[in-house]
Amino acid sequence: MADSESPRFKRLLFRAHHMGSNENDILFGRFAARRLAELSEEQLDRFEALLAQPDSDLFDWATGKQKVPEALDHDVMAMIRSFVQTEAANP
Repeated sequence: MADSESPRFKRLLFRAHHMGSNENDILFGRFAARRLAELSEEQLDRFEALLAQPDSDLFDWATGKQKVPEALDHDVMAMIRSFVQTEAANP
């Protein structure tokens, strides 16, 4: 589990809420608020790598509009896609 008081955790949480597009701010911000503390350090690494991707690609991958590239098609992306399908619409 991630240390919710660590600077890295706080930075990732902030970044997920301030990605550039309103849609991603909502999707990734809500995911981070609800799930980030459950992630391992390795999963945080994968989440951080996802946040480095272009906003439009992330949105398309998270919503299933485009296939996720193999290198980024991992457990964290699966969690995000599941979250988008089941929980993201519920504030």
